[in-house]
Amino acid sequence: MAHDEAVVPAEHRLLAPTLIRSQLLAHLYQAVRSGEMAQKDADRLLAHVRGLRIRLLGDRVLQNLAWKIADRLGWPDTYTAEYIALTRLQADAFITLDAELAEAVEGLVATAPIEALS
Repeated sequence: MAHDEAVVPAEHRLLAPTLIRSQLLAHLYQAVRSGEMAQKDADRLLAHVRGLRIRLLGDRVLQNLAWKIADRLGWPDTYTAEYIALTRLQADAFITLDAELAEAVEGLVATAPIEALS
């Protein structure tokens, strides 16, 4: 969404764990540091995402569920599990471009293609 500078229609509501802010910042920092992206481009993408209406959540209930999901799926950490937990608790569908991830969470949450947002 950041790279495409996507606009989310008003009828959709985006939700994400609070950790998305740190993940995005780290990803853009690494891209600039490695020379994949210019600082001004990273700043523009960061500003775009900050301007999206994303409801950020990260309470104890979400974290507890993320732990259980990561454990159930044998994942090495809980980062992705927070997105799945959030979907279970608050959202209609989990949107990912990662086909393997979509397959891994089949049966835990509904998934949808990115085009569902447009």
